[in-house]
Amino acid sequence: MKLKALIGSGDKIVLFTLPFLVAEIVLNVLYPECFSVGGPPLESLVISSILLVAGIIIWMWSVYLILKYASKGKLITSGPFAIVKHPLYTAVALLVIPWIGFLCNSWVGIVIGCAMYIGNRVLAREEEKLLSKIFGDSWEEYKKKVKIPWL
Repeated sequence: MKLKALIGSGDKIVLFTLPFLVAEIVLNVLYPECFSVGGPPLESLVISSILLVAGIIIWMWSVYLILKYASKGKLITSGPFAIVKHPLYTAVALLVIPWIGFLCNSWVGIVIGCAMYIGNRVLAREEEKLLSKIFGDSWEEYKKKVKIPWL
């Protein structure tokens, strides 16, 4: 399978998110007091760490499945793909980036994660059309079975 097919909408989502990332980093450097979450107290540190680890596990698991199965032209319907249609994008946007931000004493990660998630929802439609073309009825059946189709 071609690299572009494996990447899916990831390159477009990163480009969509990049201006938010640059703006937030510049603003965070210039006005750190506006972005501080007050130094993560122990509870926030523990919650952030748990969610970040979960996000990294889902992200890496998704990458593994994509490399193992999608590279051979197979539709992935198990593991994190049984829960959401785009677990790699969703994990990075909602579990990795925001919680890294909290661990770095900034809420900037939430804005960047939200921008990435919005980019995912908008740009993944094109990827889903391609998957529908490639996998036909299997894709349609998968969409019906995925646990959280809107995420």
